[in-house]
Amino acid sequence: MTESAVHRAIDAVWRIESAKLIASLARMVGDVGQAEDLAHDALVAALEQWPASGVPANPGAWLMTTAKRRAIDGFRRTQRVVRTHEELGRELDARQETTERDIHAALDDDIGDDLLRLVFTTCHPVLSPDARVALTLRLLGGLTTPEIARAFLVPEATIAQRIVRAKRTLAAAHVGFEVPRADERPARLASVLEVIYLIFNEGYVATGGDDWIRPELCDEALRLGRILAELMPQEGEVHGIVALMELQASRSRARTGASGEPILLLDQDRARWDHLLIGRGLEALARAQALGSFGPYTLQAGIAACHAQARTAAETDWDRIVALYDALTELVPSPVVQLNRAVALGMAFGPAAGLEATDAVADDPSLASYHLLPAVRADFLMKLGRFEEARSALERAAALTRNTRERALLLERAAACVNDGAA
Repeated sequence: MTESAVHRAIDAVWRIESAKLIASLARMVGDVGQAEDLAHDALVAALEQWPASGVPANPGAWLMTTAKRRAIDGFRRTQRVVRTHEELGRELDARQETTERDIHAALDDDIGDDLLRLVFTTCHPVLSPDARVALTLRLLGGLTTPEIARAFLVPEATIAQRIVRAKRTLAAAHVGFEVPRADERPARLASVLEVIYLIFNEGYVATGGDDWIRPELCDEALRLGRILAELMPQEGEVHGIVALMELQASRSRARTGASGEPILLLDQDRARWDHLLIGRGLEALARAQALGSFGPYTLQAGIAACHAQARTAAETDWDRIVALYDALTELVPSPVVQLNRAVALGMAFGPAAGLEATDAVADDPSLASYHLLPAVRADFLMKLGRFEEARSALERAAALTRNTRERALLLERAAACVNDGAA
């Protein structure tokens, strides 16, 4: 195997094994930052040794054993945590007498619990949302700092600072590496789900840059959601968020044209939707509902299911979507949810009803710079034949968005208003 091939193999192994490696090490040393350092030490050792010795038969076990040796060396140097040092030494000595297969089996014994602890740690509410996202992608996704920076269109130094500060904040707050108690779990789980959906949304509709969608972020959020569903199979909202992401991701191929330009939902070629993902999403939705979950993610998944099950845009059950938005508004009374409800209301009962509902939230301060507010108004105004007002609204929406693809689409629609008005 060539050196470049070995490096590609190491990269693949790291993406697969890093979260499990960091999770297990964090349980042993009690510090996420130190666990990541130990894992990276093992990665450096692999980069130094594997090109000459070859990729071991069980690379995950090799990395774990190497990291544990580094941990023991650290304990010896600082002469701290004597009991833990002795336990780690005995464990390592015992495992050196077994086969690599036995090592791998032993390492996996508690991996589910360790991963769940890591999920709740990286998504801890003591961290800001930006810090949670960066730390989760770094520790659970195995993404490098440059990769995260590119995905969110921010400088590498900014992401590096967020990660460093996040780890310091966790240490300063003495956040335990543990699954929260049953009475704390709902609030903490909400933070976890929020992080996963923030990652997915940035991939699904990029807030800035030259690309309308970033599939790698959608894929990463889906991977994290599926892992969480395996770790917490009795939590309905976990299946709800997985269902929502599966159903939304099923449209990815139809959401952009040949040149990367956005294609809106009602204009998409539904033959290009991924029916495997639709099936998986509907199954996850059924599991969520069977567990009695009708939380915000499950309700949104129900809305996505209405779209997924409609063979054409004209067959969409807008009445049901309005009813689901009514229920969602009760749970999450946010202006954005109300704006989305206005869209559904306009589709179900006509543009005048939709415009009235849109204008009812138009003065909310939180929507002052939200580009979709004037975009939604413009759509209803166009349908009502008020083209000059629609053009002005579309130009305002274009000025507010930071995504170049979306801006081009909005300006194209604004230009069409001039032609339609002249006609």
